[in-house]
Amino acid sequence: MRPPAAPSGPAPRRWPRFRIDRGWGVAVGAGALLALSGAFGTIGLPLWLRFAYWVPLILAGALWGHLCSRMVERRIDPDERPWLTVAALSAAITGPVAVLVWLVTGLAFEREVYPTDRLLGFVGPVLVVTVALSAVNVFMGRATPVQTHAGAGGAAPARFLDRLPPRLRGAALHAVQAEDHYLRLHTDRGSDLILMRLSDAVAELEGLEGAQTHRSWWVARDAVRDVKRNDGRAALSLEGGLVAPVSRRYARALREAGWY
Repeated sequence: MRPPAAPSGPAPRRWPRFRIDRGWGVAVGAGALLALSGAFGTIGLPLWLRFAYWVPLILAGALWGHLCSRMVERRIDPDERPWLTVAALSAAITGPVAVLVWLVTGLAFEREVYPTDRLLGFVGPVLVVTVALSAVNVFMGRATPVQTHAGAGGAAPARFLDRLPPRLRGAALHAVQAEDHYLRLHTDRGSDLILMRLSDAVAELEGLEGAQTHRSWWVARDAVRDVKRNDGRAALSLEGGLVAPVSRRYARALREAGWY
């Protein structure tokens, strides 16, 4: 069953949907590794207690990290500046998580809140784990440039066109832009939102000639009218005055494909 189209206009506010994906898998694996190794002085605890301590703590940190990543990635493109992204994430995550670990550790093992002068002792270990997990998630999550291709004569049209809201049915699709959990569909009849991930949309766009130009954009090749350059970066001017960014990670593949 396809997700219903969202109403026109800005995407309604909602809490992010959390699902089991690579990031949560990395968190669970990291928690299990820390438990098995008895990291940071926990080796003397029973194995079950180490798991009960580490895995929930790492998952709680991952939850906060997920929220931080949404804020950081609005200002920094992880594909272009991965290490800056890791640094920004680590800075945003470490403080609050260190407080959480300090509080939980005192209550779990001493049945009391540790004195505040012990808080600084948790910052170093939390920073080490945070940098490692942030780096894994940023570099594993770096997008791979994806191109879609027009079908041969008689081939079925791209499945994604069936997802166009009723008022846009039959319109020429110019671009698809990710906005939080929604996709903004840019067409020659205007734009609208649907609830879907860009990675899923790109798979259904096979049958249309186009490509991802950025981790948040797919562009139809027929819609490109000009290429703009600013500070060494390219942007595509599309039909109707829309401008789609081109990440450096995608630029080479687009040049080799003859986009500009």
